[in-house]
Amino acid sequence: MIELLLLLLPVASVSGWCMGRKSQQVPLPPTKNPFHRDYFLGLNYLINEQPDKAVDVFIKLLAVDRDTIDTHLALGSLFRRRGEVDKAIRIHQNLITRPQLEHAQRTQALHELAQDYLRAGVLDQAERLFLELVNKNQEVISSLRYLLNIYQQQKDWQQAIKIACSLQEQTSESMLSTIAHYYCELADQERLNNDLETAQQYLCKALKIDKKCVRASLALAEYAITLGDYATGVSYYKNIADQDPDFLSETIVPLRFCYEKLQQEDEYINYLWLHLNKNPRTSIVVAISEHIKKQQGNRFAINFIADQIRKTPSLRGLDRLIELYLTISEGDTKDKLLLLKDLVTTLLADKPTYRCNNCGFSTFNLYWYCPGCKHWSTVRPIPGVVSF
Repeated sequence: MIELLLLLLPVASVSGWCMGRKSQQVPLPPTKNPFHRDYFLGLNYLINEQPDKAVDVFIKLLAVDRDTIDTHLALGSLFRRRGEVDKAIRIHQNLITRPQLEHAQRTQALHELAQDYLRAGVLDQAERLFLELVNKNQEVISSLRYLLNIYQQQKDWQQAIKIACSLQEQTSESMLSTIAHYYCELADQERLNNDLETAQQYLCKALKIDKKCVRASLALAEYAITLGDYATGVSYYKNIADQDPDFLSETIVPLRFCYEKLQQEDEYINYLWLHLNKNPRTSIVVAISEHIKKQQGNRFAINFIADQIRKTPSLRGLDRLIELYLTISEGDTKDKLLLLKDLVTTLLADKPTYRCNNCGFSTFNLYWYCPGCKHWSTVRPIPGVVSF
């Protein structure tokens, strides 16, 4: 409320100055200034929490003096920020009908009105106004960003691609990663329609635009496996290690499946050892320990995991170590290990496996588009003690 009152102080100042000049030029009868009367009436409505009536009064005041236009623009913007979008729309709609508006003021009013509609969820009206501004070469960059927001909400990925390309041209800001995600979204839509061929074409476009698009590689690998093309699946999964090593944990289990189908388990183990040295991950340690257990027994697997935990501490590694110790323990020792196992399991159950690098949003599922900050490619596997 105080913010509203402070915002309207310039209206009183301007009106007082204007009426002061007029009083010097033309003798006036000793009657109260109706502008002042209406202004304070509007303030009274605000103070008594009757904003609808206050808006009516201030809209009426606008017709008296064009110098109050900037104040009304700010007032409408303030109502929108407060969530009172209907009042913001009324103020900005009234503004754009005023013939005395200068070109820049009308542009600003249209831009504000478009934001009002967007905030209200009236996406078609917001889209129309933002497109009008872009076509008139006014508020172009801001309008393009809002249009991108609209098309993402509507899941109109083709339009989003066009706008992202325009935004990249206007700002020299790279939108390649985002555009690649849009093609992945198109692929997901085609997959739901059981059109795998078109889906693969979109994914290949995504990789062509952004060679580091992990999402596209994962999806293409899955499609290859669906078709029984395990060698191609291996190729896409191995590519992810070069695209972004943080996502190696997403490839370990499906890679093992592919290599087993190809009867190339030795190739799989060699790949794991290679990346254990280059990009140590708990998922790799666990996978190698399973192989060692199978080939050499539990004690060798235990020694291997214990050595790796000393180098790179990990709750998940500890959990696996306890599992192995349980297989060779008895009596009181086994009971204590079971207690420790329950404790570690409880700790891990409360620990999310993915986190957004931008806003800190944490989750147990991998999102390519952060639900928190609305950014692409910012949710990643969590490294460190609870890592995969």
